[in-house]
Amino acid sequence: MRKLFISVAIAAALAGCGKSEPAPQNATDAGFEAKLQEQLLDARPGSVIEIPAGHYALKRGLSLRTDGVTLRGAGMDKTVLSFKGQVVGPEGLLVNASDFTIENLALEDTKGDALKINQGKNITIRGVRVEWTGGPKTTNGAYGLYPVKTHNVLIENSVVIGASDAGIYVGQSDNIIVRNNRAEYNVAGVEIENSVHADVYGNTATNNTGGILVFNMPNLSQEGHSTRVFKNKVYANNTGNFAAKGAAVASVPAGSGVVVNSNDKVEIFDNDIADNKTANLIVASYFSTNYYNTRGVAPSYNPYPKGIFIYGNRLKGGGDSPDGLKLKTLKTAMYGLTGHFPDVLWDGYVDPKSLVDGLPPANDRICIQDVNGVINADGPHDYKNPGTDMKPYQCTLPKLPPVVLDPEPKA
Repeated sequence: MRKLFISVAIAAALAGCGKSEPAPQNATDAGFEAKLQEQLLDARPGSVIEIPAGHYALKRGLSLRTDGVTLRGAGMDKTVLSFKGQVVGPEGLLVNASDFTIENLALEDTKGDALKINQGKNITIRGVRVEWTGGPKTTNGAYGLYPVKTHNVLIENSVVIGASDAGIYVGQSDNIIVRNNRAEYNVAGVEIENSVHADVYGNTATNNTGGILVFNMPNLSQEGHSTRVFKNKVYANNTGNFAAKGAAVASVPAGSGVVVNSNDKVEIFDNDIADNKTANLIVASYFSTNYYNTRGVAPSYNPYPKGIFIYGNRLKGGGDSPDGLKLKTLKTAMYGLTGHFPDVLWDGYVDPKSLVDGLPPANDRICIQDVNGVINADGPHDYKNPGTDMKPYQCTLPKLPPVVLDPEPKA
């Protein structure tokens, strides 16, 4: 049975919308596209599809459903699949398969998500560049590298530029390593959402709206916990938020370094975090998002961040020009026109049902060390009584174990 599914919507439908038609595809690119489609179509477990160096213009999105396939180029700046003239398909490449490896190539200017991998296991993304070459725009595709509902995932040595949601996004997955990547000019550089057991390290996140995000959203297939964020460089993430209206990340203020929202058991350590104008570190709840809605949210959903351990980071600058009127007003009221927020901004929401003598249970606390201060913004009372007392955060939590991929990806 054939494994490649290429949509066959007619591009002429776009003409009635008043949009200019994409540039015509030359014979060489048309021939390449037909051959690549055939290779994917005929792939069998164990197939290795080699794409030589070159710049190839594709008009149709690709889809693969065969397990055990490797797609390999000659290098992220040598083998370029350009979807700038794409008229068919919402993604660049959609994969519904396990034991999949993609490496050493680039996906540019896809109409929607660049690479989406859905419900597979043993996924390796290595040396892949995703870029929207026109710079940060709301009309860019939402996600760059996008494994969702996957198991045993490695994303390494890759680059993502210009995603209108998240450059590197791993959602509703487990057993994840995201390492040694670079994310620039995305809304979220790296986002781990509703995932379990993730290690995020050795990455550089800069010029995004928010550098590294660890989120837990309602009504998804699982709740997230147990993420380690360490040895990353997260600096100058001050690009204005260009996410589509209604997207979860549309609530992220420009100038956010590392952000934890409603997630549990998150360990943040040994990072270099600097010059993020809202705050270098933000800990927040679902209630502080612009998509907060009590209707339709599962009763079991936990909207509070719990078990957050921040320590041993190298922090510099930041907090001098927060995004949004409320945060600007809060900063000025607390620290003056020329002052700045401390290293950590917490929205102040805590689960009132869990408190014992005014504090959460030991393993649910927010423990913070080695910072120049914390501001509790008092979100529950609309920022009316913010506080800077460090005593509530003077604690430690058990350290999380490293993520081990099993089986270990092949080099």
